[in-house]
Order: sequence, then C-alpha cells, then structure tokens
Amino acid sequence: QVQLVESGGGLVQAGGSLRLSCLASQLTLNSRAMGWFRQAPGKEREFVAGSKWSGDGTYYADSVKGRFTISRDNAKNTVYLQMNSLKPDDTAVYYCAAPRSRYYIGSYSRQSEYDYWGQGTQVTVSS
Repeated sequence: QVQLVESGGGLVQAGGSLRLSCLASQLTLNSRAMGWFRQAPGKEREFVAGSKWSGDGTYYADSVKGRFTISRDNAKNTVYLQMNSLKPDDTAVYYCAAPRSRYYIGSYSRQSEYDYWGQGTQVTVSS
C-alpha cells in the first residue's frame, strides 16, 4: 500500500523557517514528479510547489516564490519543502502528492495530476 507521510510541521513565529518532509513507502520517488499543496481553514486546497520527475525543474506559486524551496533526496525516498520568511498567511495543512506514473510531465500545479496524497502536516505561523 502506497503511503506518503509528511512531517516537520509546527508552530513558528512570522519570519521563521520550517522544513517539511514527505517520506514515501511502497512508491519510488526517483524519476517521479512531486508536489506540495496546502489548505488553509475555510479555503480550498492550493498548489504550493512542484518538482519535475528529473528534479531539474521546480515550480512555485507566486505567493511562495523566493521563500520556499522544493527538493528531494532519492536515496532517502523523501521530498522536502524548505519554508523561509514565513508569514501568517502561510498557516495551513500542507500535503505532499505524487502521480501514479513515473516520468510524468505536466503543469505540476493541478491536483488532478496527482494520485497519491499524504495525510498532511499542520503549519501555524503566528504574527
């Protein structure tokens, strides 16, 4: 059974940093596109960051560009989201997601492109 497990969330003051991790089991992240999404209270889930299957292409929502970085460690079968200069508006549950197919090429920003989802990790940024 495929599982994506996020960790690293928590409470942080505005301006602080967090690094989220997404560990996959029963699914090889090598050569697989990955995405991070978030859902704030009362809002729809939205795209945050995406990584091309080769790892040499990364994509970000305008709201996080320059502050967040998606990366991967294939040896650890883990994808990360480094979040710097956090703002209260970043408060949300963060989810990682993966498509079923390896070598998938797309926009990486649509939820419909992803087949597997983690359970989410809460990030709260206080002002």
